[in-house]
Amino acid sequence: MTIGKVTGTYVATQKNQELRGKKILIVQPLTPERKPSGREILAVDVVDAGVGDTVLLMSEGTSARQVLVNDKIPVHTVIVGVIDDIDVVT
Repeated sequence: MTIGKVTGTYVATQKNQELRGKKILIVQPLTPERKPSGREILAVDVVDAGVGDTVLLMSEGTSARQVLVNDKIPVHTVIVGVIDDIDVVT
């Protein structure tokens, strides 16, 4: 699991039938210190996150599909939580 910041929404008029009705968001992965890490990714939202939210991402393909209870859905990353605060202990 990783953390990220929602930076936008993704809208498609044509998409895989299994993705119909699912909200897809654009997420910038972050380090534990909340610094950008890598490129933005698309993630299916199951917790009603929005732009500006810090979120918890599951990016393990099969595990992500299990969260959606659908083995046929073509998804790699799912937003599984909205993070209120991060406390890094060093």
